[in-house]
Amino acid sequence: MPSKEEYFSPKTKSQSNGHWLPWIQKQLILNGILAQTPEMPEPYKPDYDKWCSVFECFKINEDTKLIGHSCGAGFLLRWLSELNVSVGKVVLVAPWINSNRKYDITMFDNLKIDQNLASKTKGVTIFSSSNDDQDVMDSVEVLKNTLKDVRILELKNYGHFCFKDMKTDVFPELLEEIVK
Repeated sequence: MPSKEEYFSPKTKSQSNGHWLPWIQKQLILNGILAQTPEMPEPYKPDYDKWCSVFECFKINEDTKLIGHSCGAGFLLRWLSELNVSVGKVVLVAPWINSNRKYDITMFDNLKIDQNLASKTKGVTIFSSSNDDQDVMDSVEVLKNTLKDVRILELKNYGHFCFKDMKTDVFPELLEEIVK
């Protein structure tokens, strides 16, 4: 979730072209998996309905693999919890759901996590980091205590899984998890 200033800065890459997203998209394509990284409206002020209007333009079914990072992972949690839809593998990287209400956003105000969400998928994996922001670690803890049958992979010192923390734009652990 960038700040508004960061989002509109000509020096900053678009959200879909930042961090490891272009790399994972290319790796999935090389593995025969069509991959899209949509630009969500106003990511600095996430709005669930606006994000749904973009996300639901894609054909999503039991063969669709979903990857969400941070607020995007939280969005996927809400979307999958609210809808009766079956999807393929789901990987949530540093999922954030504003569990401590630190930020004044409405994206997760009505979040009711389906504890059986994994049963609608071909598996759910959460990537967390030992040194992420506390509010993200709090969100991961809520998910660990709520979701059934979820795989948790904690990596050491990956921060928030951003380029500045990882010092790289490749994420082989994610590729391995999504293609297996």
